[in-house]
This record gives sequence, structure tokens and C-alpha cells, in this order.
Amino acid sequence: MYTSMRCKRGHEEYVYSHVGQQGTIKVYGVMKSANRKRERPPPSASSSDPKKSDRRSPDSAKEKQHHHRHRHHHSKKSKMSSGNKVRASHILIKHQGSRRKASWKDPEGHVIMNTTRESAVSQLQALREDIVSGKAKFEDIAARYSDCSSAKRGGDLGPFGRGQMQKPFEETTFALKVGEISDIVDTDSGVHIILRTG
Repeated sequence: MYTSMRCKRGHEEYVYSHVGQQGTIKVYGVMKSANRKRERPPPSASSSDPKKSDRRSPDSAKEKQHHHRHRHHHSKKSKMSSGNKVRASHILIKHQGSRRKASWKDPEGHVIMNTTRESAVSQLQALREDIVSGKAKFEDIAARYSDCSSAKRGGDLGPFGRGQMQKPFEETTFALKVGEISDIVDTDSGVHIILRTG
């Protein structure tokens, strides 16, 4: 004869078997109750005090402050470097006194060697008047008449800083306002008019 029964003690449930006529009772298994509460791990030191866990360490605060200063310094440096550069276009007319008496439109320099400074200045003044009056565009005049190789870009020299151009050219360009055209400027290359574009 075989029977079985369950008995619950506390949070544990015992399963018994009843074997034979003599009433022998044998325990053959123990089952934990499904309703037994799970033990929670003890709270850690970091989570026991939420105020302490939210505090930043001195090292992390210093690192953040250093990062902020580095970013501010980099931004300031970028602004300073961009403020030290200008952009301009120009028209150059060479003459007998130019240090290099040849250009893209006069490779042998025949015309340049027969052009006086006064003649070059007169030609450039007439071209400037046409630009200022609106009869012609600066880039079109530069492309046609300028002795500089920048003529193929409408006279555009791109951005440049101090010390990159001849001194009279540099000083005049930095003194101009954006969109303003200079008077005649003399350099060792010849005579110029300059349009500041940036």
C-alpha cells in the first residue's frame, strides 16, 4: 500500500510517503514554499546615503574645470587667429620699375618694359572709376587687365595674415573696410587697387 501526504511547517513543505501495513512513514522530499520571502542583500555603503553618492569627487570636479578652461582657451584662440586675417582681391598693373617685368599676359615683358609708372597709374585710375561708377565689375576688370596670376580668379588672393604681403599692400588692406576699394597702392610689384572682401 502506498499513499503520500504533504505537511507544511513554517516556510517549508514536507512530502511524506506511507508504505506498507506497518504504517512506516518516510520523508522523501522537502519543498520550499512559494510564498517564502526572498532575502534582500544588505545595502551597500554607496547607496545607503543618496546625498553622498551624488557628490562628485575632487578629482572629477578638477577634470571638468580643466576641460572647461581648455575649451574656452581654444575658442578664444580661434577667434584671435580669425581676427588676424583678411581676404582681398586686387588689380595689378606692372611698369618699368616693377621687380619682375613679365606677367601671364606679357610673358616676354615687352609691354611692361615700355610702360612708365605714370602711365600705369593713369590706366589703373580709369579702371577704378569704371568699377566705382558701376560700369564694370571688379572681378571682370581684374580678369582682363591685371598682371597678377590671380586674374584667373577675378583677382582673389584668398585669406592672408600680417607678414604675408608686401608692407604697403598689407597695411592698406587691413585699414580697409569689407567692400571698400583702395586708392592706388605702390609696391615693388607695380601699382594696385585693392578690394577687401573679408
